[in-house]
Formats: sequence, C-alpha cells, structure tokens
Amino acid sequence: MSLESLDPPIKEIIKDSYPQIQDLNPAQKAVLDAGLLDDPENYIIAIPTASGKTLLGVMAALKTILNGGKVVYAVPLISIQNEKVKEFKKFEEHGIKVGKHPSSSDLSVMVFESYDALTRFSWNTLSEVDLLIVDEFHMIGEYSRGPTIECAITRSRILNQDIRLIALSATLQNMEELSTWLGARVVEHDYRPIPLFKDILNAEDYGTKNKNDVILSILTDSMDESSQALVFVSTRRFTESLANYLAGKIKRNLPREKKKAFKSVAEKILDVPRRRGSLPTEVCLKLAECAENGMAFHHAGLFDRQKEIIEEEFRAGNLLMITATPSLMYGVNLPSKNVVIRDYTRWTSQGPQPIPVFDYLQMSGRAGRPGYDDEGFSYLIAKTLPEAEQLQYQYLFGEIEATNSRLLENRDAVYRQIISQVAAGMAKNPGELLEFFKDTFSGFQMTHSEYSSLFASDSLEFQIKEALDFLMEHGMIQAVPDGLRATALGMLIAKSNYSVQTAVRLKEFARSGGEFDTSRLVYEICRTPDIIPISFKGRKSRDPVRDRLNLAGLFVVDVGNEEATAATLMEWMDERSEYEIENAFNVYAASTRRAAYETSLLVKFHREICQVLGIYTGLDSMETLAARLYYGVKEELLPLVVSIRRLGRRRARTLVDAFGTDLRHVSREELLRIEGIGPKTADNIMKKYHAHD
Repeated sequence: MSLESLDPPIKEIIKDSYPQIQDLNPAQKAVLDAGLLDDPENYIIAIPTASGKTLLGVMAALKTILNGGKVVYAVPLISIQNEKVKEFKKFEEHGIKVGKHPSSSDLSVMVFESYDALTRFSWNTLSEVDLLIVDEFHMIGEYSRGPTIECAITRSRILNQDIRLIALSATLQNMEELSTWLGARVVEHDYRPIPLFKDILNAEDYGTKNKNDVILSILTDSMDESSQALVFVSTRRFTESLANYLAGKIKRNLPREKKKAFKSVAEKILDVPRRRGSLPTEVCLKLAECAENGMAFHHAGLFDRQKEIIEEEFRAGNLLMITATPSLMYGVNLPSKNVVIRDYTRWTSQGPQPIPVFDYLQMSGRAGRPGYDDEGFSYLIAKTLPEAEQLQYQYLFGEIEATNSRLLENRDAVYRQIISQVAAGMAKNPGELLEFFKDTFSGFQMTHSEYSSLFASDSLEFQIKEALDFLMEHGMIQAVPDGLRATALGMLIAKSNYSVQTAVRLKEFARSGGEFDTSRLVYEICRTPDIIPISFKGRKSRDPVRDRLNLAGLFVVDVGNEEATAATLMEWMDERSEYEIENAFNVYAASTRRAAYETSLLVKFHREICQVLGIYTGLDSMETLAARLYYGVKEELLPLVVSIRRLGRRRARTLVDAFGTDLRHVSREELLRIEGIGPKTADNIMKKYHAHD
C-alpha cells in the first residue's frame, strides 16, 4: 500500500499535516498491508525508533474519527503529551477536535494516569471511545507507570468490549505473550529510515584512560562534518561536568558562523529566570556558558523552559552536543547523528547496576536524524579492551530482556487498583477482585507460566487478602452486608492520582493531634512519594538546611533531599527567589516552582482528608498555606496576587512596599509609576480596589 492508495480524506489530511512525507516507508507499508486500516482487530506494531510508528497510529485514528468515532492516544509522559497535541493540532483545519480529554475531543492525547482515571470513574465517556492507541507500549514493564497502563487497558476491555487497541512499541522479546494477552496481531519490521551503526569504543585505543577524551574526539569529528551528538551519562552532576569540560576544550575552535547562534541560545537560557523575577542561578550561568560554546546539559534540575529551549535549539542545529541523563531517552523526539553512552551503570537501591539491553537500544535508537542524516552512529564507551569485549557481548550481541508485569511488585499499585475496583463498584468481594487481577497482564503471566500456573490463584488470593487487610486497617475499605465498600476516605483516594502511601502518611499526620503546624505539614508532604524532591547539587555542608528547619521548629538528625525540599519551600513562601534559594542551600532550585505547585495540591488533598475524618482544626490555615505555596508569597500579599490576575509576587511586593496592603486610596497615575505596572494591570487594580467608590 502507498500513500496515494489511502482513502482520499485520510490522504488529504496526511499530506496537509505532514508535507515532508512523500510516500510510506517499507515498515509502514508492511503494517498497512497486514490490515491495520481494514481489520477491526487489536494490533501491536513493533518497528524501530524513527520508523514512523506515530503516522501509523494517526492513520488508524483518522479512519476511526472520519467514521464518527473517538480516539484516545495514550502516552507515558507530559512532555510527549504536549508534543503530540502540538503535532495533531494541524488536524483541526479538517474539522477534527484535538485535546486532552475525550469528553471534548475527537482525538485526545492523555498521559497514562489520566486515562486510568477515565476508566475508573468516567464510564459514559469511556463507552464513547472506539480506539485506544498506546504509545511506548513497552513501558508496560516499567515499575511505576507500567501497572497504571496495564490496569487501565484491563478495565477498558472489561467495560468497553468494543474498544479497539493499537499498541506502538519497540521490539520486545516476549511479543507472543503480550499479543496473546491482548488478543492482538503483531506486525514487526526491522526497517529503519536511517541506518544505525553500533560500536564499542575503547579508551585505550585513543591513548587515554579518560572516557571524556574519547567523547571529545567524537565531538571534534562531529564539528568537522557539521553534525551533532547526544551523550548519555548517569547523573545530573556528570551532565554538567562533562558539558563544562568539553566546552572548555573546544571554545577556541568553534565554527565562526555558529558563534552568534550559540550566544543567542545562552541569552535565552539566562532570560528564563529573569522573567520569573530571579537572578540567574549558578546552574543557569554554567548552562549559559556551555551554550555559548555550543554545548548544553539537560536534566530535571533545570527550569522547564530552559529544557524546552535546549531541545528546540538542538533541533534547529544551534547546539553541537547535549549531555543528558537517561530520562531523555523516553522524552520528546530529539534525534542526533551521533549518540554516545558513556555510563552503562545506574544507581539503584541495590547499588550501581548495569542498564538493561532494552535501555541501551532505546538510547542508541536516538542516532540518525530523518531528513538530515544518511546514517546514525551509536557508541558505548569502555576504558579497557577486556571491558570493551564484555560490553560487546552484553549489549551488541545480548538479547533484550523479557517485558514482565511489575504490578504485583508494586504494592502501592495493588492497593490503588483494589480501591479503584471497589470504589467504582466493579468488585464487591475478593472473588471479583481475583477475576480482575487474573485479567491483567500480571495475572495472565502467572496463570500461563509452567512454573507458577499451579499456584497462581492461591498466590493472587493471598496478595489480595493481604492488601485488603491493609486497606481495611487504614479505614479505606470496609466490609458491609452486601460485600466490600470504599469508605469516604477510600473514595477520596480512588478519585485522586496520589499513592496510597501518601494518603496513609497524611491521614496519620491529621490524627496526630495538637495545633495545626504549617511547617510540619509541609515537611510531611515532602516525605511522601508524590513529591519529586529538590536535590542537593553536591557535597557541601547541609547545615543551612538543618538550621532553616530548626528555625521552623523541626529538629532532624539526617538531612537529605526531602529536608532540602521542605527548607526550599519555606523560603519560597518567604518570597525568596530561586537564585537566593540555590545560594542558601546548594540545591537545584529551578525545581522550586514545580515542587511548590505539587505541594499546594497535596495540602488541598490533606484538607480533604481532614474533612473526611471529621477533623476541622486548621482548615482555613491549610487553604492559606496552599495559596502561599502556589504563589510563593507571605500571607499579606495573598489578597493582591489572588485577585489581580497575572500580577505575580514580585510586582505585588513592590506595590505593598510602596503603598501598603490597602490600595483604595492609590490613584491610577501613582500605580503607573511603579516599575512593571502597565495600563492594563493598573486598570485591574483600580477595578478591584475602587469598585464601590
């Protein structure tokens, strides 16, 4: 099948939305020839990275929508969701509504957690979904997000038996097992538009013991041929030190025609904190200095906008190399001609462990830019010849690991799914819970394994009973005459996306008694698994964090990232900038605003828990705390920042310092004399404070 042989309406939309695509590649043709657009069956499509999986999903989605149906395109990360929504928005020119929820869209892009929530409590909307496309389907074997999409798929198939599923995936070892569970046809193809050459490099062959010097050699060759490189290392600190090292080595040999572009990238990076009312942090300055020399590092400790700038400028050819943590392999589409994997171990709770073969292939798959490169190169670096031989055996010739369900390993996921099933009325007794878990991929693997099938039911029953005992003990599920029922607390948890462990911690805190303590609540929230902690940048003294917590009446012995997060948020509410916070505590302060937002939502969740438990002390204080976290202000500024849209804490503080908190007697002319206050903002303030004059 060719592009020209598609149905005319689909062909027209594809040509308008993807003008760079002249025809389908061999992998896409093979999938279409296998019946993707004509058969109503489920499909698993397994073709290499950059081989056009998204377009195949799009064609199936368009056919469903043009026939009057609705489609959900499920992705694992918000960054991918935003990228896909932006890509699919072109379809709106053809009358197709694109959004993030099927209640208001023909094609909705949802993260796994949002789709899971849809399957729990929006059954009417779920019944209208005709096609579910799961992108990055291989993540079903990942510990945290895997159980979420696994159970969402299971519930979808129970509640909407007419739903069709298309899974887009990298090649998996146990494809037959997955396809049997889904009742899906598998179409695999090894075509890759850009040939990929994988190699193991040995530092000794370069006359060095330093892997970074090998990367420098690759970078120098890339510069000579005007290509780019992407380097994966294991930690944030390593991304920074490597980018800084390489920038220092090449700054005298930068392409003259690129220097202006590099400087522009650096200025954009420095502009991000300034627009937020902060001086550039040390990390920002280091990143900008690297960018001015064509280098950038990319990790979770940067401002979100800075990461976007790095991605955009790299795609535009305005950076020579990015050094990144492995999380980038699952993020946005960011190919490069050369991919270097410097670190093949990752720190785990069991210490440093080798990365899976699957992850090696995912990172390598970033090599080769369609439309730019004729070939891609992936390099894994060893220090010695024996190490290189071992890596060659392990990664170049090693088999991909089997994709196994992690549902039963993740106790919190088991608790959440049981609460969800009971709260949604889909399970009233342990037997019905057992049937649900048997329908999951985890249950399928257990009941179809020659080793575990004989005791699969007993094992599942035991795990369900153990989980039910825990949930009953904590007042989330209760036994009533007609079976199991979720309590008000259980319903609250089921309708949230928070972990059960978080709910238990906040429940125990609510019942601990005594007067409401803002600082203690912030600290408790920072210790929950639903807050991504703000981490220390290095091994400098942690006494400033301890001192800040002591000042708040919190006395801690060990100071880690959780304590750093709590201290950071306390300073944030005292109107400190990211620059000031980084200098005070030596942390990656760019994450402050994101952590403050998530903490403010968890304060509201805690408030709801208190109401459910009949604890009404401090409810108003919790509302105030949530607002202070969200806006990053002292209490006296709340009336201003809440009521004047987009005023922000910096301008609000300037106003209060100039006129006090009562602006009723301030004229419009006086307001306009304040730096940053324009006519529109001045009018909004006048409307708010002079409404009854």
